[in-house]
Amino acid sequence: QVQLVESGGGLVQAGGSLRLSCAASGRTSDSYAMGWFRQAPGKEREFVVAISRGGGGTYYSDSVEGRFTISRDNAKNTVYLQMNNLKPEDTAVYYCAARGNIAATWRRSEQSDYWGQGTQVTVSS
Repeated sequence: QVQLVESGGGLVQAGGSLRLSCAASGRTSDSYAMGWFRQAPGKEREFVVAISRGGGGTYYSDSVEGRFTISRDNAKNTVYLQMNNLKPEDTAVYYCAARGNIAATWRRSEQSDYWGQGTQVTVSS
């Protein structure tokens, strides 16, 4: 089994930045593709970005391309999400996820194998 713990959420003004972290324990982190999803009240959980096992492939949703950057440090068993130029529509609970299949085809929450507890990101206008 894999345990995932997110941190780094908070309140920020539009145009600001936050960096989220996801620490993994249990099975070796490089056995899995890693990703981030988000969910706002009343909405379905949606795909944000995914990264391949070795970190060489990244796949962004259109809404965050050019503003968010995913990275991973397998030696530290940690994945990061750098969020720049934040917008009010980015407000959501952000969840870290792990997948045993490849990152390139990962777009739905039901394709995930493990989840973190989530961290709140609130962007004010």
